[in-house]
Order: sequence, then structure tokens, then C-alpha cells
Amino acid sequence: MLTSPALGTILLDCGMHQGGSWERRTQQEAFLFNPLSIDAVVLSHAHLDHSGMLPKLVHEGFTGPIYCADATADLLQIMLLDSVGIYLGDLERENRQRARKGKSLLEPSYTEEDVHATLSQCITKNYGEAFNLTEDGHVTFHDAGHILGSAIVEITFSERNKRKTLVFSGDLGNKSAVLMNDPAILTQADVVLMEGTYGDRNHRSIEDTVEQLITILEDTQKRGGNIMIPAFAVGRTQELLFYLGQLHHRGLLENWQVILDSPMAIEVTKVYDRWFDSLDNDEIEQATPSVHSLLKDFIPRLFLSVTPENSMAINKIKQGAIILAGSGMCTGGRIRHHFKQRIWDSRNTIIFCGFQAKGTLGRLLVDGKSMIKIFNDSYAVKAQIETLGGFSAHAGQLELIEWVSNFQSNPRIILVHGDPEALDCLSQKLWDEKGIESEIPILDQSIAF
Repeated sequence: MLTSPALGTILLDCGMHQGGSWERRTQQEAFLFNPLSIDAVVLSHAHLDHSGMLPKLVHEGFTGPIYCADATADLLQIMLLDSVGIYLGDLERENRQRARKGKSLLEPSYTEEDVHATLSQCITKNYGEAFNLTEDGHVTFHDAGHILGSAIVEITFSERNKRKTLVFSGDLGNKSAVLMNDPAILTQADVVLMEGTYGDRNHRSIEDTVEQLITILEDTQKRGGNIMIPAFAVGRTQELLFYLGQLHHRGLLENWQVILDSPMAIEVTKVYDRWFDSLDNDEIEQATPSVHSLLKDFIPRLFLSVTPENSMAINKIKQGAIILAGSGMCTGGRIRHHFKQRIWDSRNTIIFCGFQAKGTLGRLLVDGKSMIKIFNDSYAVKAQIETLGGFSAHAGQLELIEWVSNFQSNPRIILVHGDPEALDCLSQKLWDEKGIESEIPILDQSIAF
């Protein structure tokens, strides 16, 4: 949150925590401020850990503008409508249990009407075009290269006859991501709020990652198994489809059926197709010429599983299926149903392609949990667990250090958005390697500049 007489009170993103029950998480989220005090929201991108609490903010009285990049609004509609459906379904199940126990029922923290109100409050802007928040303050979005529509936020305003600039990185993209442009470079700021999701490690090269994927395909095929990939609907799914399409054109998918079992990911991929011209087309053309759609003919044996009946039919496939299903951290969605059918079978493989937050089922599996609970039943984890680091949509440690090192104005660096261990490691690396001091704020801390 940024407060200034020149700007009013501006909220930078409004996301939900990851992990745990969707219903309990949403019910327990509480704002540390009065939503009525917010004059505007500036949204960096559509991922739910940055946008998921916007409907609750609106439900509690926020009526101001929500500024975002053009493509973000397209994705936001899909993601918020999907999330409210999951939330209300979880809440309904919780209330049935409470009713049986004679407990009072819970009221929803927000509804579908709040989602539609949220979307109606969105005002979209292009990259690189400054727009006024107030007479003395303006905002410019720059391409963050993370997902479609992701933005680095630059806010400039006057206070006490002094011009000040705050830069909020949002989530910075992985420079090896084939569909995304590299994050924009900025050089001037008084304060930089930078994410540190991967502040403690770097990603494998994309070349090594693709070779690892090929090896996993070969090994799983020899075992007569299937592959399950918990799919982040925005960004990761589209990158995976691209590289699977490349493998098809190399003749390496002849014995595999690719299944996209996520209605939301299907709709998001359609949005990516509509914005294809804004993606990193030079790199796309170099990698695979004349690709203009991720859904049409790029992977001939791609099956789009939309209905519950489609999804249940996948259970009949004995081997040779690559199943991409939500959610990416296994906190909900159809991937958990596929785990029920296959996680106990050592012929199968689960591939994780992105960050798994603490408290999520995905994190438990990556950490080597041998028994898990799904829908209150216990399952032995016998499937092979693999992690592909190169497909991450986030900048790794070296890229974060490189990005922030471009600032020439010696700004104050504030590290945000990452596990404490990752932020601590990044802070130390910045000092040891670049002599850059940085701060890690605590919850509800105020920073004056």
C-alpha cells in the first residue's frame, strides 16, 4: 500500500495466500486496513496470489478503479470466476458439515456478484503509456515477462516539491521463457519493491530441462505408465504445450496422448492465442516456425477435456497419457482426482514444473511425503516424483540480481513476495556480490521515503 497526499491511498495488488483449504483460507483472510480507505488498486498481473482477494475488497466496500494491463483484464475474468466457483462450492460443503453438527452457518466473504463488480471496476492500460492517478501522480506499466499481461509498476508523484518514483517489480519473468518477452529494464527509482520468489536458487537451463523431460517420457513409457502434470492455468500450461508441440515435431510424442484436463487452462490458452502477436514472436519463430496457435494443429493428438465426463473417461487410459490438470500446487482442481487413480502406482510419474508453496499438497510431494490424504482418504505415494526447474515463469536468483543492478539512482531496495529463507538468501547475495543493501519488511510495517 502506498499513501501520499499527492496520490491518496493506492493498493499494489490484492492477493490471497496459497495452501490449505480454499474455504478456510478465504474466510480467514482479513485486511489490515479499511477497504473504504483505498482510492485505487494497481494490479501487476492476474495470478490469484496477486488478485484473488479483489472481490472480497469490493464486497467490503471498495468502489474505486482497478488499473491493470490490457491482457490482465482478459485473464482476470476467467480466474476470478473460476475461483469464486471453487470457494462457494467449498463453503457449501463446510456449511453442510456445520449444519449436521448444529453449528451456525458461515456467510460468504464474497459472491459472484462481487466478482462481476470487480471486473467492471477494471481500467486497462497499454505497456509504456503513462496515465494519471491524480494531478500530481502517474503510473506506467512495463512488461514484466512473467505471464500474459504481467507488469512492472512505475509510480511517480510529487511530494513537498520533490519528485519521487517507486517501482514495484510484480513478478519478474524467466528470461528463457519462450512465449514471454524479457522483463523490461528500468534505471531510475527512489524505492524498488522487488519480488524474491526464487531468491535462493537458479533454474536449470531450458535445454537441460527439455532433455530431462525427454528422459522422463522414455522412462515412463518403458514402465508402461502415464504422466501427470499439475498445471498452472496461466503461463505454465502454455509453455508446456509449446515444448510438447516441439517434441511432437521432432517425432518424440508418437506413443503419447496429450490431455489438457482443465477448463480454465483451455480458456486461458484461447486468450493467449488472441494475444499471440504480443508474445515473443522472434523466439517462437526460431524455435518452431509458423506457430500461430497453441491449440490448433500444433499438437495433433491434444485432447481438450472440458466436461466432468471427459475427465472421468481419462481414468480408462492404461498408459501413454500426458495429463495436464489444475491446480498447479494441487490445492484443488482435477489433478487431485487423477492422483487418486494413479499416485499409488509406481509405473506413473508426476512432474512438477513450478513453485510449490508451503502447506500445499504439491510441496508435500516435492518434499518426499510417502503418504498423503486426498478427500479424507490416505494414499501411498508410489509414482515417480520429478521436478523440472527450467519451465518456471519466475526469474531465478541471478536474473533478479541482474535486473535490480540496472538501477543507477541508488534506490532503497525492499524485498517482498517470497519465503523468508529465499528473501534472506537474496538479500545476502545482493550485498556480497553487488554491494547492494536491501531490506525485508515484516507484516504491517510502514516504510517512509
